[in-house]
Amino acid sequence: MQVTIYGKNIHVSNYLKELTIKKLGKLDKYFYDETVVQVTLSVEKSRHIVEVTIPFGGIVLRAEEVTGDMYASIDNVVDKIERQIKKHRTKLEKSLHQSAFKGVGAVDETEQEAKIVKKKKFDFKPMSLEEAILQLDLIDHNFFIFTNADTDSVNILYKRKDGELGLIEPEDI
Repeated sequence: MQVTIYGKNIHVSNYLKELTIKKLGKLDKYFYDETVVQVTLSVEKSRHIVEVTIPFGGIVLRAEEVTGDMYASIDNVVDKIERQIKKHRTKLEKSLHQSAFKGVGAVDETEQEAKIVKKKKFDFKPMSLEEAILQLDLIDHNFFIFTNADTDSVNILYKRKDGELGLIEPEDI
């Protein structure tokens, strides 16, 4: 794997880089050598945040871990990624390294696969971003889907963990 490490509000020392790469080495068996892994280490007050993003084969694995200790966050995020891989093992086997699951035990069956329990349909009304923000506040949900009147494309407005808002827009292809 090719690991790229970024620091946000933190100086990433050589020791921290080497430790992160070593811990991520636990995932080598799942990925081909050319797989790119992006790691962001950040500190916000006493929160040590590690984000790992692994795009491969049209799929993106992502995990984030927040603790009071950077080393614990690194350990936890690697474990979280490995649990994701094992949980979705059958769906990912075609994209992962062919020998990824040799000798790996069965997945814990106590984790049940998510199922759709409710469906909704609604009409997308073209609106401005400001109007969509108002709608998001009015419906008191974590996200709002709308047709952006400026771009005439479907957008998703969502509330982030830090209390700010995020906007997802489709790329022009």
